[in-house]
Amino acid sequence: MILINIGDELLIGQVINTNAAFIGQQVAAAGFELTDVITIGDDGQNIRETVTSALAKTDVVIITGGLGPTRDDITKKIISDIFQRELVMDEPTLQHVTEIFASRGMALTETNRQQALVPQGCTVLSNPLGTAPGLWIEQDGKVLIALPGVPFEMEKLIRDEVMPRLQAHKRDQHAILHRVLQCTNISESGLSDLLENYEQQLPSELKLAYLPKPGIIRLRLTARGDNAPALQTMLDEHFSTLKRLTAEYAFTDEDIEIEEVVGRLLTKSGKTLATAESCTGGYVAHLITSVPGSSRYFQGSLVSYSNDIKRDLLNVREDNLKRRGAVSEQVVSDMALNAMGLFDVDYTIATSGIAGPDGGTKEKPVGTVWIAVATPVRLTTREFHFGSRTGRKQIIERAARAALNMLRVEIEKDIR
Repeated sequence: MILINIGDELLIGQVINTNAAFIGQQVAAAGFELTDVITIGDDGQNIRETVTSALAKTDVVIITGGLGPTRDDITKKIISDIFQRELVMDEPTLQHVTEIFASRGMALTETNRQQALVPQGCTVLSNPLGTAPGLWIEQDGKVLIALPGVPFEMEKLIRDEVMPRLQAHKRDQHAILHRVLQCTNISESGLSDLLENYEQQLPSELKLAYLPKPGIIRLRLTARGDNAPALQTMLDEHFSTLKRLTAEYAFTDEDIEIEEVVGRLLTKSGKTLATAESCTGGYVAHLITSVPGSSRYFQGSLVSYSNDIKRDLLNVREDNLKRRGAVSEQVVSDMALNAMGLFDVDYTIATSGIAGPDGGTKEKPVGTVWIAVATPVRLTTREFHFGSRTGRKQIIERAARAALNMLRVEIEKDIR
């Protein structure tokens, strides 16, 4: 399977290509293998050559972008030329487009009507969220799927239309299975050293991949073969060994974020949380509230960036600020403990550090972060050194995820 993303805006970095990541995740989870991801601009000859080449290499090609009504949206015409099919009016799509414009009090122009033109004989994939339908074309044992480039429209079409059809279309029994284990508080090289013998002893059907991001390393164990039940048994056995070897560092065996892991634990325990942040600037709260339903357990956050706010609103002791400095165990301890009373919650997270690029000293270089987690019966603190070369953004992200993992550990102690 090959994915082609079309759009000048993708090439110049004006728009981040989130479509490729989403489609990759969906097809992998369904047991398909994406062999190539290609990004090209809105150039007719390049689109024609790229699509033709992709169809010669694989049985399934997915295209996103270029299905809109503007002059640079030329994908549909090129597809019809490649398959030598005339563009014809699809009446259900025309009715849908007409209703959309009527609901907005807008006149339907000829350009808008052309949204309902589709290659003759194709399967039209209804797009309830927009005016450009998706297209499914089968010919000579090949399948071409064309989808709008607007992410939320494409995502719905992938889930509701494309994946069910691909599953039904799948002819062979070749299976691709995945398991994911996520680790923290260990470097990629450290994890590789830990698992060196394990990797060497893996059967040829299994492959271990390391997928790092700030503060987190995903381990993906992939199995490929023709006997799906036997392959699943093999995958489960070796995954259990992987979990045992990484037990000190693993925090979930699901492909979810640390903030969702924490959210589930808080929901299960019926406890509440607040944050008092300095160097992370509210990023911990942002991660927490990105989880649907977080209002059940998250009460709020105080971004105490200045010493005045730490002292006046969080009652951080002046003596600690002067003698120890804002980036210290004593200050984050005050922040975490006093935030519990301020927000009337069961758990709090406090962060204070030096995210850079300047502000560091010999004693406290850029990347130094103190984190405190307060529980009803414990206060846990830890100093981290995230380094100065990674940059401000990564220091903040790593600190936020480290803080959430510290909280996870404390909640799990209480649940046990």
